[in-house]
Amino acid sequence: MAFLAFAYVNLDDVDAALWVTIYMVAAICCGLFVFGLYYPWVYLVAIAFYLVYAVILFFSKDGVRDWVVKYNRPSIVETMQAEKPYIEKTREFFGLLIVAAALAIDYFAL
Repeated sequence: MAFLAFAYVNLDDVDAALWVTIYMVAAICCGLFVFGLYYPWVYLVAIAFYLVYAVILFFSKDGVRDWVVKYNRPSIVETMQAEKPYIEKTREFFGLLIVAAALAIDYFAL
């Protein structure tokens, strides 16, 4: 249910197509897993995509690395508006890690 909610709140984002797809793939995979339907190759492809994209966000300009090194890790949750350049990429990075972890838990549960 959480991934469905995450997809919903991303509907009005500039890059909605990407993020709604990311969260819907996770929601569908987790939902199918609950009903005993399991497609290992889908999990592996999705996890690989999420982790590669997370690495890209980590090292990109004003990404997670810059948030830690250049900006000294200020809060990224003070407001919902991404007022600073590093906030959006850092939030997206952690979202990708959450999704990848959830799919990895399902993948290794069987």
